Amino acid sequence: MWNKAIELSTKTHPGPVVHLSDSPKDEGKLLVGFEGGTIVQWDLRAKKADFRIYYDEAIHSVSWHHEGKQFMCSHSDGSLTLWNLRNTTKPFQVTFPHGKIQKDGRKESCKPILKVEYKTSRSSEPFVIFSGGLSYDKAGRRPALTIMHGKAITVLEMDYPIVEFMVLCETPYNNEVQDPYAVVVLLEKDLIVVDLTQSNFPVFENPYPMDIHESPVTCTAYFADCPPDIIPILYSIGAKNKKTGYSHKEWPIGGGTWTLGSHTYPEIIITGHADGSIKFWDASAFTLQMLYKLKTSKVFEKPKPGEGRAAELGEEDPFAVQMVSWCPHSRIFCVVGISAHIILYRFSKYDANTQIVSLEVRLQCEPEDIITPSENENNPCFSEPGSHSPQPHHQYPVSPGSRTPDGARDSIPCLKVKDKMVRVPPGYQSDLVIQLLWVDGEPPQQITSLDLNSAYGLLAFGNCNGLAVVDYLQKTVILCISTLDLYGATDPYQRLTRSPRRNRQSTSEHCMRGLSNFYSDSKKRIRTSYQSLTELTDNQQSIDMERSKSPTSVKGPGRKLSLPTDLKTDLDHVNGHCTSPTSQPCSAGKPRIPMGPEGPRLTRRGPGRPPFRKAQSAACMEISLPVSHTEESRENSFSRSRSSSVSSIDRDTKEAITTLQFGESYGRKSDALPTPCLWVGTSLGVVILIPLSIPTDHEERMEDPVTVGPSGAVQMLKGSVLRFGFLDCNGALIQSPYEVWRDLNAPEDPDRPRRRKLVHFSPSSSQDAFGEGHLAVVCSERQAKVFLMPSQSCLFVHNITESSFVLRADVVSLCNSVCLACFCANGHVMTLSLPSLRPLMDVNYLPLTDMRIARTFCFTNEGQALYLSSPTEIQRITYSQEMCDNLQEMLGELFTPIETPEAQNRGFLKGFFGGNAHTFDREELFGEAAAGKASRSLAQHIPGQGGVEGMKVAASGAVGELARARIALDERGQRLGELEERTALMMTSAETFSKHAHEMMLKCKDKKWYQF
Repeated sequence: MWNKAIELSTKTHPGPVVHLSDSPKDEGKLLVGFEGGTIVQWDLRAKKADFRIYYDEAIHSVSWHHEGKQFMCSHSDGSLTLWNLRNTTKPFQVTFPHGKIQKDGRKESCKPILKVEYKTSRSSEPFVIFSGGLSYDKAGRRPALTIMHGKAITVLEMDYPIVEFMVLCETPYNNEVQDPYAVVVLLEKDLIVVDLTQSNFPVFENPYPMDIHESPVTCTAYFADCPPDIIPILYSIGAKNKKTGYSHKEWPIGGGTWTLGSHTYPEIIITGHADGSIKFWDASAFTLQMLYKLKTSKVFEKPKPGEGRAAELGEEDPFAVQMVSWCPHSRIFCVVGISAHIILYRFSKYDANTQIVSLEVRLQCEPEDIITPSENENNPCFSEPGSHSPQPHHQYPVSPGSRTPDGARDSIPCLKVKDKMVRVPPGYQSDLVIQLLWVDGEPPQQITSLDLNSAYGLLAFGNCNGLAVVDYLQKTVILCISTLDLYGATDPYQRLTRSPRRNRQSTSEHCMRGLSNFYSDSKKRIRTSYQSLTELTDNQQSIDMERSKSPTSVKGPGRKLSLPTDLKTDLDHVNGHCTSPTSQPCSAGKPRIPMGPEGPRLTRRGPGRPPFRKAQSAACMEISLPVSHTEESRENSFSRSRSSSVSSIDRDTKEAITTLQFGESYGRKSDALPTPCLWVGTSLGVVILIPLSIPTDHEERMEDPVTVGPSGAVQMLKGSVLRFGFLDCNGALIQSPYEVWRDLNAPEDPDRPRRRKLVHFSPSSSQDAFGEGHLAVVCSERQAKVFLMPSQSCLFVHNITESSFVLRADVVSLCNSVCLACFCANGHVMTLSLPSLRPLMDVNYLPLTDMRIARTFCFTNEGQALYLSSPTEIQRITYSQEMCDNLQEMLGELFTPIETPEAQNRGFLKGFFGGNAHTFDREELFGEAAAGKASRSLAQHIPGQGGVEGMKVAASGAVGELARARIALDERGQRLGELEERTALMMTSAETFSKHAHEMMLKCKDKKWYQF
């Protein structure tokens, strides 16, 4: 039948079918559009063509007029043709919407119009909406949607290419006046809806998060069981900052229902992006609604092209977010950027004029290389705050910094903070900016750990070279110390001094790499094959040449390490390691200044680290792996004497601060009461406890300095320390103290002075005796331990994994209990009971095939976790049985069933004179009753009785017969239901016809023949 649509005299193939639709006037007629320009209307009843149209230009789409007497076509030359069924020899109208007449009288060449919609309206002229058709004269024009309403032509430019668009109308029937009210446009990375009821065609405000991947996601944070008032406040502030110009009407697309079920606690997801933006999302139950957006780049001056750190290092995203820390109770938010900067934000409901305060910190790489003028100037491990605390540098004006004699940058931050008074809107407002400085032409190291406590007013951060503690209330640095100096006299290692090295040129081009490169199309893949580093010694000549270049290298056989090198290279930064083989010790051998008012120095490497290369010496390759990942056990490594080999020395100098935690604890074994402490974990598995002395009075806290005293408390575990947690002796989780939120910009009330209100969760608050202490949970890459404080004795220990290592760990609350949740590099999700560390669950959930998962995986309370499964998707998982039981209740329905609206009643006379559309029963036409059975000449597959086929047929037996009988019964019931519906429809139609006939009979009963 379809071959008859094309005349036998046609010499060329008309091309593929681009359009197929029913006629609005008669459903028994199909309009077929071919790409070559042929249009055929086919009568399904008569099985012949009513007419054929041959046009010169290629056709892309066809749209009917609702009366079925006209249709419009879009063509490849940017033209629109309107055809009338009364005369199909030529188009009724030809228009070029964007084709201007040139000086020579010819039309401009235009792009093809890919789709057109022709919609009528009762109250105004018809709408003609199409995509494409723009002229070729302007290069680089963005994709556009054109709306023609009468003589007015409106072009709506889009940010992304148009995939498809659809016009929303008041009626679902194509044979009625359409009355369009909106256009839904699907773009490659967005979905927008245009309001057609207003003359300027505004866009509806999208209530759904369509721009989560507007900039690549670089970090995630997940918070469950947040304060109930935090989501409404964030939403109200975010709604005030939204752009204007949206349509005032509600979102026109509806459908689907969802329920919370038994899920009653609020959840918030925070995503950090490569462009420096932060987004807060409402993730309660199954929703994902963006609440608030924060741009951290507004704190800094915009870098000029060809200047600054981005130009020198080739950094594409200098504001990329690396880490976030948030206290929902005090609403203090802290952001760590890729340019070695930290921004502390406070929440306010009022706008304010403020000047951003900046602190510049210098960390020092290797304290054993410090050259001091005299013995009297040697600095102790822990000194008074005034001895070496940098004072706040209010950047007005900004110090230009200095340069070394060879022209390298020195004492200069990576970014320039705005030094003028700025007006900040309500929401999160910057309170303090902390920047690490360049040292001797080398950029600062990336920050590997961060923690803040609003009750103490302190912020601590660390990296590969040291630790710094900042008092953000007084805007001063109270501690700035090297990692090796943290041990003091309790150093578990034998530290030997390193011979000085030559001054080396800046290696900044190898130190930092942009996070955005990690999210490019060419993503890194994890190789599962384990490699041995001894293959680097195969070419003895190249190794000897490399060793001869390095004065610190020592001849000796290389140790065999069984570790997936590519995996560990990428995962080092996930756990806070900074042991890049391409990065050498920071300015080793150079003259050092003592720790003075500016603090120590440090260097930095970027987040993405290059793979191992054979050009590196065996010694450099060896230090790139922590001791915890060698074949030798961690216990043996502690008992071995520390030799003067390059491996043993470099491994110590590359010890990084991997985790920090403020809390109420016992800094010394002799303490009777808990005091504020800072727990420090390093990449070598060492736990250091630092007591803090904080004034309790409000006025004293704002004036007197916070002091730090030496502790000597050192514990050791296998692998890098990942997480701390605190329990009371009953096994309940002890929360960190916090400050109740107060708005610093609110109008002052003389009757109610603005004072800090602190909430403490002391370990002794729920116990009768102070001497019982509390439990400290420490988790590393390989094992977990539970210590009893203040005696510091180990109560429980559990080796989590031997063949892999832990990437993420957290102490979470679940079902009125506490457990330790771990995610390993081999894809296993494990939970351990606390404090007994008994394994509760070990599931091989997700093979680690993408570094994106390792960087973004995070746990939260109530047995949930999330990670970035792809550049544009966030995956939430749960390991709670209670959540799984309520999962079906929370899923809801994707579609909301509604009744089909009734078609418009056109009246008896209009239907009598042929104005009504003809209904068409396709089952009656294409069923066996009309079309007949298939020809016997058609091939049929008849299965044989032998072999496997015969066995399958025999085995199906009664089960197959029952299934077929059930299917036939269902089909019969469905057909009976359809027959009943058609019978009811016919009865309704007959009653309507009888009613109208009776009314006409009564009306014409007493009229004479000449009155008609």
